[in-house]
Amino acid sequence: MTHDSSPDKGKAVKTTPSSPSRAAGSTPPAKKKKPFWHHLYVWVLVGIALGVAVGLIFPAFASELRWLATLFINLVKVVIAPTIFATVVVGIAGLGNLAKAGGLALRTAVYFNITTVVALGLGLIAINVFQPGAGLNYDVASFDGSAADATIADAGDAGGEGLPGFILGLIPTSFMSAFVDGQLLQVLLLAILTAIAIAMLGKRGEKVVRAMDSLAKVMFGIIKIVMWVAPIGAFGGIAFTIGKHGAEILGNLAFFMGSFWLTCLIFVFLVLGPICHWAGFSIFKYLRYIKDELLIVLGTSSSETVLPRMMTKLEAAGVPKHVVGLTIPTGYSFNLDGTAIYMSMGAIFIAQAFGVDVPIGTQIALLAFMLISSNGAAGVSGAGLVTLAASIAAFDHIIPMVGLALIVGIDRFMSEGRALTNLTGNGIGTLVIARWTKALDRDRLQEVLDNPNDVDVEHLMSLDGEEDAEARAEGESNLELASDSIDRKTEFAVGGPAADSAEGTSDRRGSSSESNARG
Repeated sequence: MTHDSSPDKGKAVKTTPSSPSRAAGSTPPAKKKKPFWHHLYVWVLVGIALGVAVGLIFPAFASELRWLATLFINLVKVVIAPTIFATVVVGIAGLGNLAKAGGLALRTAVYFNITTVVALGLGLIAINVFQPGAGLNYDVASFDGSAADATIADAGDAGGEGLPGFILGLIPTSFMSAFVDGQLLQVLLLAILTAIAIAMLGKRGEKVVRAMDSLAKVMFGIIKIVMWVAPIGAFGGIAFTIGKHGAEILGNLAFFMGSFWLTCLIFVFLVLGPICHWAGFSIFKYLRYIKDELLIVLGTSSSETVLPRMMTKLEAAGVPKHVVGLTIPTGYSFNLDGTAIYMSMGAIFIAQAFGVDVPIGTQIALLAFMLISSNGAAGVSGAGLVTLAASIAAFDHIIPMVGLALIVGIDRFMSEGRALTNLTGNGIGTLVIARWTKALDRDRLQEVLDNPNDVDVEHLMSLDGEEDAEARAEGESNLELASDSIDRKTEFAVGGPAADSAEGTSDRRGSSSESNARG
């Protein structure tokens, strides 16, 4: 549908209470900045600082506060499965072309698998160079591995049936069981099947797509409310970590933890950094843009807590809705770079601690096995540690399984590094895939990255419902609705809310089209 923005054509100019019309050529009013205490990241920082203080001063009391972090994470997890389902359905079915959706999915899978292989390989190189386990000289016969019994049991349940069990585990026992059990891989499969079925309905499927989009907005609204509990969750999580395991970071395992965090930083800046440069943006500006989300993840050790916020920010940064809707949820299951680094380093660290020399051929075989097993990490409770245990179980004749007890105590510290790296990689992957498919509005991205403080995520998430209702009243199609929604988000993000004149709308669309042509 072609939009004619000329006022003499008889079409009314859209206005909203927060976006009054203005004369063509007028300068948008300066956007009033929020006081610093109105920003969520400020209170998350306060929660983290208080958590560290309480953990150091009152360790016994702090070790009982984990339930605060668990409360927040569980509140978020309640809506994660329906959010992923709805956004993937809208992302695929909203394209209206299964061939395009298939091409997008193929490129997404290729990119995610390449970065996962690089992460696994970097982890193997780092652990062999640093060798943090060398000299520990534990003896398998006398080593107490009881601390890992629960993890080993979980790993047996998760991967005990090998590849056939993994494939069968993708199929839920019923449509609703995937949501009840929180199995994200199963939810993703159901979403893909549902989206294909809706796309085959043609015009009749448009109402279903709009309904799914509305469901996603409801879930986003719930997340927006829950997110203000994040400072409490960050406080409880950090206090528990310091109070419960603070002494262990000063022992022999400190070198291993330091090696892991350093490897994650190397991956972010020396692997993802050049990828960002190729895609046309700075890794440093990107990290500044998502600083709020990084702080929330640091406090809660869960990247799931910021999924809706990341999707909203990426749309505001110029990534089309269908790319965000397919790529981000898929990345949460198949692009776990931090988990990949953790798995390869953890397995070889255990071997080093017990004086076992793992041949290079076996390390490569371990890497190949982990490439498959890491894809299911998001669907396993205790993701990283349990998936590592399942991988070591396949090589138990070389790497002592009881050595997992060495890592159990410090897993909380390392889970933060995993989650931060996973989150960073998924956001960058979405931008890169949008660039690869020539769908990224690069001018918009640069403007948002240059002015990150102008992006009000809470306001953007609340805009969706108003703009969708307005678009439906005018009878716009689903694809135009997605494009229009992104235009309005970016307008608010970089130019203030009062930019909704007919001429302004026409200019933005022209600029977006030119940018996409260049992409």
